[in-house]
Amino acid sequence: MKKILFVCMGNICRSPMAEAVFRDAFQKRQEDNFQVDSAATSRWEVGNPPHRGTQKLLSQHHISTKGMRARQVTTEDFYNADFIIGMDQENVSDLQAIAPDGTENKIYLYLDLVPGHTGESIPDPWYTGNFEETYDLIQKGLNEWLTFLEKD
Repeated sequence: MKKILFVCMGNICRSPMAEAVFRDAFQKRQEDNFQVDSAATSRWEVGNPPHRGTQKLLSQHHISTKGMRARQVTTEDFYNADFIIGMDQENVSDLQAIAPDGTENKIYLYLDLVPGHTGESIPDPWYTGNFEETYDLIQKGLNEWLTFLEKD
């Protein structure tokens, strides 16, 4: 089983949105060899559900956030996850700074797989208020990531 961990700063907007979108995609494809989770680089929102903007938008697309709670990334995550996907460049830098030796190669920037978007970050809707933009960018990378994850 391949384990995928999406990471953003608070784990209430971008990373839980990616977790829910990917979980939904794997269910629709009837793929059960993937485990999807999300976490934060900070402790600020630990224990909180996804942001109401994330919940509302995902609900409109019939994607569940049931049972999701923010948590901070742990040392164990670096050993347990096969892919650790940061939603922006700062997340990736933070992850690289705390990654145990030998686990740095598991860290990716989400949009790096999307043609024409290498090196770009997904803007944080906590600050922009634009949850639709976040959803659209996650969707833009979905098929690229599914192809990458299924062949790896």
